[in-house]
Amino acid sequence: MQIHEFERGLQGRVAIITGAAVGNGRAFCERLAEEGAHIVIADIADASDTVKAAEAIGATVLSLNVDATNPADVQRMAQEVMQRFGRIDILVHNVGKYEEEPFELLSFDQWRQMLDLNLNSLFLTTKAVLPAMKEGGFGRIIALSSDTVWLGTPYLTHYVTAKMGVIGFVRSLASEVGKYGITANAITVGLTAIQRPEQGGRVSSSILEHILPSQSVQRADEPHDIANVVAFLALPASGIINGQAINVDGGVARH
Repeated sequence: MQIHEFERGLQGRVAIITGAAVGNGRAFCERLAEEGAHIVIADIADASDTVKAAEAIGATVLSLNVDATNPADVQRMAQEVMQRFGRIDILVHNVGKYEEEPFELLSFDQWRQMLDLNLNSLFLTTKAVLPAMKEGGFGRIIALSSDTVWLGTPYLTHYVTAKMGVIGFVRSLASEVGKYGITANAITVGLTAIQRPEQGGRVSSSILEHILPSQSVQRADEPHDIANVVAFLALPASGIINGQAINVDGGVARH
């Protein structure tokens, strides 16, 4: 597709961003708003700051309290978006959880919760929005995964399993939905981009000291770094890219 000068590539499109109250999710909202998209924030946390940031850019914003692991909540979300905008074009699935635990200490409850938050929530949200995308003849499903799937990072068996499941999900789904003008892709992000609210939204300095020397770009990746890739995958011009996992981690995993 040809890109025209001065075109806001997502003008009039409707983008749902899950886990958008803080950090990466907020950056995704701001970046898609810059491209002209209407923004739907889906989070269980207070998203008032994200609403203000997206509105300041000029976006129309709908903020919904949604538990992405609850089927009824997710279906309600899709219905409310359709009632408000009449379309759903983009899903950026950013809900997830990061937790370190040696495998021998890992409980089955921890295992199930990790799969629920990182993988089952992707199933539910995609299931809810796909009919609207098919009806509109356009869709972009963008799911956040992790570069730990390429690195086999220790103490993360449950996390890596869930995040590898995200990649398998988009690969298989892409082969089903591409004929409808819908793409499904994953972004594997580095540990420095993972939000940790208990540490002010950033990973600890000791972790950074361990990771940064292994990066070919030796600075911590920031939310805007990932948001630019999200925007690229959301654009109509990226429609030939489908079923892929794009690594954004400063070059730790040369995938």
